[in-house]
Amino acid sequence: MQIPRRPWFDTLLAWYFVSVWGSGFIATKIGLQYAPPFTFLTLRYIFGLACLVPLVLLLRPRWPASRAEFGHVLVAGVLMHAANLGGSHYAQYLGMSAGVTALILAVQPLLTALIAARWMHQRLVARQWLGVALGLAGVGLVVWHKIDIRAIGPASLAAVGFSLLAITAGTLYQRVFCARVDLYAAALLQFAISLAVVAPLAWMVEGMQVRWAWQLFAAIAFLVILASILAVNALHTLMRHGAAARVTSLLYLTPVIAVGMELLIFGVVPTPLSLAGIVVACLGVAMVAWQKRRPSAAGD
Repeated sequence: MQIPRRPWFDTLLAWYFVSVWGSGFIATKIGLQYAPPFTFLTLRYIFGLACLVPLVLLLRPRWPASRAEFGHVLVAGVLMHAANLGGSHYAQYLGMSAGVTALILAVQPLLTALIAARWMHQRLVARQWLGVALGLAGVGLVVWHKIDIRAIGPASLAAVGFSLLAITAGTLYQRVFCARVDLYAAALLQFAISLAVVAPLAWMVEGMQVRWAWQLFAAIAFLVILASILAVNALHTLMRHGAAARVTSLLYLTPVIAVGMELLIFGVVPTPLSLAGIVVACLGVAMVAWQKRRPSAAGD
């Protein structure tokens, strides 16, 4: 079934996604204080399956129609969930600052634009390429005051680089090979395969050590319900409505949301450099996302 295109609804989904994704950084930071990364992800996927199973039984979504489609969903899940989150969480666990992690992962829209332009026949005009560059520069200004070069080691760099490649590949892979898969059915399958990947690592590497606290449960609930289920569904709905580079350019705004959340929750006042970065990042996103309306082709 084709999802109807409503500009106001797409705008609402975009702002929801950006707000939750940016806030999710704070929730992850809280959760990792009570459980190491693979253990934290194991608990997250267990809770996610507990939420999705009754929902799927109620909604009865369309399941993958073939063995190949089933396999594509699982591959996308490993890339987007287990590999992406495992890498980024482990980088922070090894000592990489949140600012450096956010800055490196913000390269994703640039990678997506390059891949989409080269292999997916999505041409970007000069204004959009300038917007990609401005967005990355703005993110750099936003997080610059947090960067501590001494905290960057080879292992943490490898982990966050792995995360960057995984989320870029996973987003494009799901868009190309899983375009017609029901998002709830896909989420259930992807949580299950991700749990199968991270649970052995949590047991063998970390010993499944957990300090139980309500903050841990709150962080997991926020990340599963509002981020992994609702925000990811919002992202893929937007992906189905537009070009890959234009949609993923929204990720430039997540550090902006994180800075605002730090101010509200922890009282961390952004520096003038960060405020300048917010303006530059928003300008870059606008330049990538804006396009003139043109007559649509028949059947569009």
